[in-house]
Amino acid sequence: MANKIYYKDSVGRDLKGIDYSERIRIIAKIERTLSENSDAGKNLRNSERRSLRIGNYRVIYTKVKDGVLIARIGHRKEVYRDI
Repeated sequence: MANKIYYKDSVGRDLKGIDYSERIRIIAKIERTLSENSDAGKNLRNSERRSLRIGNYRVIYTKVKDGVLIARIGHRKEVYRDI
């Protein structure tokens, strides 16, 4: 059974700062990977959130009962701040 993927409103703002070709690659990888396996990323320390690596970008997400909630997308140097 495929998981549903939900996006926070702030993810749209995160994606605007990313190059178009990278943006397409990130969204495709999210849809392909997380819809089939919500445990694809690694656990973040002291948190219920997880991180999925896509090149130099990271997708921070949380598992919800019927899928995953994408909380943040950003460059690996900046995405972990203020989590």
